[in-house]
Amino acid sequence: MSITVRNLTKIYGEQKAVNDISFTIEQGEIVGFLGPNGAGKSTTMKMITGYLEPSTGDITVNGVDVKKNPFDAKKKIGYLPESNALYYDMYVREYLTFIAEVHRVKNKKQKVEDVIRLTGLTPESTKRVGQLSKGYKQRVGLAAALLHDPEVLILDEPTSGLDPNQIIEIRNVIKEQGRNKLVLFSSHILQEVEAICDRVIIINKGKIVADDKLSKLQQSASVNIVRVGFKEALEAEWLKRLNAVKSVNKIDTYNWTLETDEPESVRKQLLELSLQHNLNIVSLQSENQSLEEVFRSLTNAD
Repeated sequence: MSITVRNLTKIYGEQKAVNDISFTIEQGEIVGFLGPNGAGKSTTMKMITGYLEPSTGDITVNGVDVKKNPFDAKKKIGYLPESNALYYDMYVREYLTFIAEVHRVKNKKQKVEDVIRLTGLTPESTKRVGQLSKGYKQRVGLAAALLHDPEVLILDEPTSGLDPNQIIEIRNVIKEQGRNKLVLFSSHILQEVEAICDRVIIINKGKIVADDKLSKLQQSASVNIVRVGFKEALEAEWLKRLNAVKSVNKIDTYNWTLETDEPESVRKQLLELSLQHNLNIVSLQSENQSLEEVFRSLTNAD
C-alpha cells in the first residue's frame, strides 16, 4: 500500500503550480502536507486522486498508474476535497446511500450507519445536508470518503469549520484510520499536524522544501529556544551579551526566551550569570523549534 510521486509538475500558462516534486508514502503513515496558500498543496492532491491531469510526471497508488488507469486508482482512494461539494437538497442518510451506490458498496445500509456513527453525525443524520453547520457538512464529506473502506485517504483541510471539541473527535478518527490505511492530509492548523503526524512534507512555491519525520525537522532546525525565568527583574542587555544568543525576547518582567544554535552553552552561561550576580533562576529549559517556527523558516514567512 503506497503512493509514489515522481517528478510531478503542473503548469498553468507560464506558472508552475507544482514544480518537479517526488515523494513516497507507505501504509500506516499519516503524513501532514503543509505549505502557504498557493504553494501547490491542493493541486498536488487533485493530481494524486486523478481529478487533475499533471503536465509531466508519474503517480502510482498501490501500484496503479493514475494517468493510465484513473478509474481503478480512484477505487482505492477516499478523497475529501477542500471545497467539499455536497448535494444540499438530500438528507444525510440519503446522500451517503447515494455515494455507497456509486461505489457499489456491499451491505450499504450497515456501512452508512457505521460511518455516521464513526464521524459523529448521528445527532444531525435526519437533516438535509444544506441545513447543517459548516462543521457537520465537513463530517458528511469525511463520511463519504470513508464509505467504501479505501486503502488510501487524501484529506484536504479535514478539520476546516470544526469547533475545538469536533477537531479532537475528527483527529481521533484520522488516527484510527491511520492504523491500517495510508493518510495524506493538509491543514493550516499546525497543532493538529503535530498531534497526528509523525512525518511532514512542506511545499513552498511548487517545490518540496522539507520531507522528514517531525522530530528530525525540529532537531535539525538551525535555531533552538532556551526559556529562562528569574525571581528578579533584569535588563535585556545582560542576556544579549551571552555568547551564541541570536535574539532575546521578553515574555514578562521575569521570563525570557533566547534563540540560539548552541542551547547547552547558553544554559551554562545563564547559570554562571546567576552565580556572578546573585540571581535566582526559577525555571530553565531548552526546546526544539515548534512546527510553526520550522514552517515559517522554510517558507520565508515574514
